[in-house]
Amino acid sequence: MSFVVYIVLVFTVIGSGSLIFLFRHDDERILKFLLAFSGAFLIGITFLKLVPEVFTKPAAFAGVFVLLGFLLQLILELITEGAEHGHIHEHKDNERAAPFLLLIGLCIHSFLEGMPIVEGFNLKLQHTLVTGIVVHNIPISITLMSLFLHYGCSKTRAFVYLLVFALMTPLGSMFSRLLDTSLSLSLETYYTYILAVVIGIFLHVSTSILFETEENHKYNLQKFITVVIGLGVAFGISLL
Repeated sequence: MSFVVYIVLVFTVIGSGSLIFLFRHDDERILKFLLAFSGAFLIGITFLKLVPEVFTKPAAFAGVFVLLGFLLQLILELITEGAEHGHIHEHKDNERAAPFLLLIGLCIHSFLEGMPIVEGFNLKLQHTLVTGIVVHNIPISITLMSLFLHYGCSKTRAFVYLLVFALMTPLGSMFSRLLDTSLSLSLETYYTYILAVVIGIFLHVSTSILFETEENHKYNLQKFITVVIGLGVAFGISLL
């Protein structure tokens, strides 16, 4: 099962990044709708599935780890400048962050998201988390490929960078497996705390998407419907 999940995670990123070549350069509406849906879906599964999983168990300082995840995401955005929630900033040539710095920030983000994907826990919850990451990665991959090309990377180099990003979530999962087999850790306690960190990351990213998808923090009717659909899909998955 894990191998199939890893394949899905990797190919979703590569396939989504390839979609940038189907869009007109000035057409951002599709990306905005994808972002609105993914933000609503993320915050939906976070409150409906992930938060109950963490806080229905007696885990001391779980809330602190949620805040750590939130703050960690703030720190990562000093490098990525909001690429996790679809921001594409224009820079003067002498102010551009190097593409590999952007890649490092997003790789840390993706690696952490993959760490709770370990066997031995509720399979439905695992599927929900993977689904959330896949949905989240679609607009991220499009944005990331756009930024790499914007920074002057060749298509080949951009796809190599995208592949590195795609591998980070599976590597995060594999790292957790390694800890489980090599260290005398309570996997349940570890899982609870790392999931709390991911909740903090999801909360920051999803709220940023929902409040910043449109200028002046305004949503038109179409975006409102998109958000409602995203929440509805998250609710449906939570019932499965």
